Amino acid sequence: MNHDPTGGITPYTTRAMNLANFLSQAARRHVNDPALVWKDRVWTWSEIEARVQAMAYALIREFGIKKGDRILVQSPNCNQMFEALYATFRVGAILVPTNFRQTPDEIVYLAESSGATLMICHAAFAGHAEAARRSSGSLKNVIAIEEADFGPSYDHIVDRNLGRMVEPAIVDRDDPAWFFYTSGTTGHPKAAVLTHGQLTFVINNHNADVFPGVSSADRSLVVAPLSHGAGIHQLCQVARGAATILLPTEKFVVEDVWRLVQEWKVTNLFAVPTIVKMLVEDPSVDTFDHSSLRYVVYAGAPMYREDQKRALTKLGKVLVQYYGLAEVTGAIAVLPPILHSVEDGPDVRIGTCGYERTGMQVQVQDDAGLEMPPGETGEVCVIGPAVFAGYYRNPEANAKSFRDGWFRTGDLGHMDAEGFLYLTGRASDMYISGGSNVYPREIEEKLLQHPGLSEVAILGVPDPVWGEVGIAVCVARDGHRLDGDTLNEWLDGKVARYKLPKRYIIWDALPKSAYGKIAKKLVKAELEARGLLSAEMSTAGA
Repeated sequence: MNHDPTGGITPYTTRAMNLANFLSQAARRHVNDPALVWKDRVWTWSEIEARVQAMAYALIREFGIKKGDRILVQSPNCNQMFEALYATFRVGAILVPTNFRQTPDEIVYLAESSGATLMICHAAFAGHAEAARRSSGSLKNVIAIEEADFGPSYDHIVDRNLGRMVEPAIVDRDDPAWFFYTSGTTGHPKAAVLTHGQLTFVINNHNADVFPGVSSADRSLVVAPLSHGAGIHQLCQVARGAATILLPTEKFVVEDVWRLVQEWKVTNLFAVPTIVKMLVEDPSVDTFDHSSLRYVVYAGAPMYREDQKRALTKLGKVLVQYYGLAEVTGAIAVLPPILHSVEDGPDVRIGTCGYERTGMQVQVQDDAGLEMPPGETGEVCVIGPAVFAGYYRNPEANAKSFRDGWFRTGDLGHMDAEGFLYLTGRASDMYISGGSNVYPREIEEKLLQHPGLSEVAILGVPDPVWGEVGIAVCVARDGHRLDGDTLNEWLDGKVARYKLPKRYIIWDALPKSAYGKIAKKLVKAELEARGLLSAEMSTAGA
């Protein structure tokens, strides 16, 4: 006899709350409180809700958007970008936000691969709108943020529909809400499908683990594009009725950040480690009052230990690290403020990205999918409600990324006996020198303890003798002159000799992604462009 663990009960429903309801709830509870601040404008919760309702009505009535349709959004941060998230969710469509710094050809790929039928595009990107309209067979309409020739005005559409309302679309737990495109380390980016049920879990998880206690009294400053991690961060703020503040210009100006922190008594912000580094190293950090900050959240890459110390010294015990990928929407591990320390000591877990997030399970596995013992390096794998539904129309990538139900992150690391996770780097970053595995992050950490070094990226390159060797691309601090002999002397005794980079190249700055992260694929491309990728090239003029 087959045993039925449910006792014959089948799920009555898989229906989920539409994500747009988070905004409607905040608008009911906090009608006239500030919801969004941008430049010299402050919108209340009721005003934002009315604008979202008006756009949602127009999406259905004027543009024929149906549940499951994809809406491409190409825009820097602005109130319309913020509203477009919730209008899209409300009608049951799927948000396809772009990195607004991408080229027209890259946007064409997103439009075609997602099958978007509508594009909301800022007036500054007329070429992107025309390229997408010309090349994508499915794209029927374009709405312009600000006045533009390529489509009707977003604000005019909202103005003529104010007061009109639509019920939020009925959605199931697994209905797609957001195509979150990965950065695409090789080839084209892939669309990770985030669903209404999954994102609801992530929002609750973030509010429990990353910034507990956030309420309508809080103020959140956005210093990164809403199209990616910062957009997820703001969903969490809306769910708690906390106001969102956008930087006044597309250009990142550190002084603007600290001025707004002081003016609005900002309590939390989210950034990648390189942005946090810029914030605490700029002289303006000492000019403005930032004592209101409770959480400075960093993610997207580990923060080097020396940068952690500098930030803690300037800001106090407010740092929160979380680790995750687009495919798990950030919810793999967390290191809260209490576990950040300026001082090194026996109780300080240097280099950890934290412990498992609530409701998530993490294993470090070998190539066969078996769990590695504590301290042994393997691939970080994860299961739990934050894991995405899969890549859109990409069965090959799905087959490669899942094994026995575990999502394979492609990150290498190890766990200690207490369950704290330590990342070694991406599997693609590791290189083999003389038959031994070399993990660049370990060496980068040691190099950055040198007082004259600001940034470093180490890449493995082919070598006729050793198979592969490391090239270290470095940025010196002002007033310091560095060379390979000096830096190898610094590393002497700190890492095994076979791990020492064979060459050092000094640049004024390292190339970074649109989100401010040091991107090794960009460093590699720049090395290739300069003819410096071969380990045997002379360093002269590098």
